[in-house]
Amino acid sequence: MSILFSLEGAIGQGILWGIMALGVYITFRLLDFADLTVDGSFATGGAVAAVMVMAGVNPYLAVLVAMLTGFAAGAVTGFFNTVCKIPPILAGILSQIGLYSINLMIMGQSNIPMLNMSNMFSDLAEKIPALGWITPQNLSVICIGTLFVVATIALLYWFFGTELGSAIRATGNNQNMVRANGVSTNWTTIAALMLSNGLIALSGGLVAQQQGYADVKMGIGAIVMALASIVIGETIFGRKGGFARRLISIVVGSIIYRIIVSIVLQLGLDPNNLKLFTALLVAAALSIPVVLESRAQKANYKRLTEAVESVEDKF
Repeated sequence: MSILFSLEGAIGQGILWGIMALGVYITFRLLDFADLTVDGSFATGGAVAAVMVMAGVNPYLAVLVAMLTGFAAGAVTGFFNTVCKIPPILAGILSQIGLYSINLMIMGQSNIPMLNMSNMFSDLAEKIPALGWITPQNLSVICIGTLFVVATIALLYWFFGTELGSAIRATGNNQNMVRANGVSTNWTTIAALMLSNGLIALSGGLVAQQQGYADVKMGIGAIVMALASIVIGETIFGRKGGFARRLISIVVGSIIYRIIVSIVLQLGLDPNNLKLFTALLVAAALSIPVVLESRAQKANYKRLTEAVESVEDKF
């Protein structure tokens, strides 16, 4: 029964963190940009949302403002990369380091508790009954998280079908071709980074309200969790298929990752070793497809060699 209670919480968290994974997917897969701003912009979203909720601002407005701050963080990283010509990884690291101090300025302290403040999840939990063993608190997280995820996937599907969205995807595939068609790759890079970090900050704002506090270190390791969600989703669903299917697979991967973490913690894993477990999980998920593909290539080569030898024997 304790595992069931932990699973319902894991599903809700997986949905909320899935929005962050969608943001990372934009830079990691579509733009082919190793953006490490994630750890900072996620905490920025949480910090902004927490401060605004504590000030009595509408919780939904608070997460939208948090998303706008994520846009700004992504724009700074894009500026470092495109205008200052700083390599992508270093540009992300510089933004991440700077955001740590900015987050402290926003919060005024390292941690802001919101346990006695109403938020979007607590407000909904007071209005809905329990569903089976799912408590109103966890059910509210699942419902609101699903609403935001569906809206995010729908908007991303629409946006990447537009001219700008198509240009961003083309920039990740071949920048020279994009420039040859008269499109500024600097602008597409900045736009993608803004959209990515906006979604990451939105996720941070939602997670801060769900867990009841914002912490300056809440984004540490977020990039690894996002990569775990992406890799798990791609391992299960594959990297082929429609764009909407790939976006959905990322959220499903995030939910599966959270369920796996919940189960291993219930089985006795030391929480201090959770980062190590995540790193090993990502490494395994990245390695398995490569190993399977290598074996398939060797098997095909062996069959081809045998077929050639058989033909040679006949002649």
